[in-house]
Amino acid sequence: MASKKSIEKFVNLKNIAVVGVSQKNGKFGNTVYKELKQKGYNVFAVNSKLSEFEGEKCFNKLSELNGKIEAVVIVVNGIETEKIVEEANIIGIKHIWMQQGSESTKAIEYCKENGINVIHNECILMFAEPVKSVHGFHKWLWKIFGKLPK
Repeated sequence: MASKKSIEKFVNLKNIAVVGVSQKNGKFGNTVYKELKQKGYNVFAVNSKLSEFEGEKCFNKLSELNGKIEAVVIVVNGIETEKIVEEANIIGIKHIWMQQGSESTKAIEYCKENGINVIHNECILMFAEPVKSVHGFHKWLWKIFGKLPK
């Protein structure tokens, strides 16, 4: 489980890439991108199959953002995540958030071995303030049941 401190470090960063935005509206990567942008983050979309997302340039890979981002939220399958964390490390990114379903043991271990602040098994939308709607309710439930990171 991620610590409260590691989550606070992540959500206090303002330049974040979201890997896994999609042309399909209902995809969670799209929700993450839109909500982070709405909350005041500088958000960059990454998907090698798109040239534009939400009226903004969509980047093919993280290395195209070298120097522009501090952190990455990953919303793809675990096999793709393994490639993404390696690329992030190469360009010096030390903060990775693997949304539920994007984790892999290999990617998590790689992050730990390379000094990357890795968060997994948590939803960023429960921690990036202000937390609203279903995510706020979910966070409240987790607090009651003692499941929030300490």
